[in-house]
Amino acid sequence: MTKKLIIIDANSVIHRAFHALPPLATKNGEKTNAVYGFLLVLFRAIKDFQPDFIAAAFDLPKPTFRHLEFKEYKGKRPPTPEDLSNQIPKVKEVLRVFNIPVFEKEGYEADDIIATLTDKSKEVAKIILTGDQDSLQLIDDRTNIYFLRKGVKDTVLYDEKLVEEKYQGLKTPQIVDFKALRGDPSDNIPGVRGIGEKTAIELLLAFGSLESLYQEIEAGSKKAEKLSPRVKELLIKHKEDAFLSKKLTQLKNDAPLDFDLGDCHWSGYDKEKAKKLLASFEFFSLIPRLPGSTKEEKPKENKKLTLF
Repeated sequence: MTKKLIIIDANSVIHRAFHALPPLATKNGEKTNAVYGFLLVLFRAIKDFQPDFIAAAFDLPKPTFRHLEFKEYKGKRPPTPEDLSNQIPKVKEVLRVFNIPVFEKEGYEADDIIATLTDKSKEVAKIILTGDQDSLQLIDDRTNIYFLRKGVKDTVLYDEKLVEEKYQGLKTPQIVDFKALRGDPSDNIPGVRGIGEKTAIELLLAFGSLESLYQEIEAGSKKAEKLSPRVKELLIKHKEDAFLSKKLTQLKNDAPLDFDLGDCHWSGYDKEKAKKLLASFEFFSLIPRLPGSTKEEKPKENKKLTLF
């Protein structure tokens, strides 16, 4: 049986939990809803996938290489609420108690950390926990995305086939080119202004990639002549934005991390410490749901979640 590594997009899961759950707080007023939601996702993933390895990736507050490349990157996002940012150290405390290593690097986003961990773990199957579609580009025959669609309970397991269905025929490697053309408002990535989802998909189905599309246009090929004048004009006018957008969208898999898969081996944790921590957050309902270690529990067959 193929061994499995769960990679947690921690900031994404924390944000999703914070906005999905009511503002839970302890008796002394500490906000804990994001921590609670994070634990719900973690416990469910451990139960569903019975991982051999677990790792968590975090963003750091300092600018990344994308901000240096494009000052307006993520420029329209509101500031992170203090009640959310105050819960990030608590989630890291949870991960320490559960013996789950944390990976983060100045200048890189959590998505780049995830891409790097994925690339460095070719020998195992990967399941990435996230509420961010940027990681869809990492899907291959040994990497799936456990995606939080809505809240922390509505999830879908993306594989290559489901990506193709979602993007009407596009393959996983074309997701980056799709965003280069379409743009990404959530990250303030411009794309080619005036090109929508439908046109971006049609262009990539016809030309294969962003590079091939522009090569055909510049060569004045018969294929390029079939483009509508408006679409061709937009592509030519915003060529620089298209390639900048691809650079911003493409995840880097070479973050300088001190990584050894063996350090991510999930062999269990101190349940008494975990109970004490959950009690300090007043998560008494979660204590009976604490997962056992991978050595203590036998994997349960789940046909809906059979991987690889």
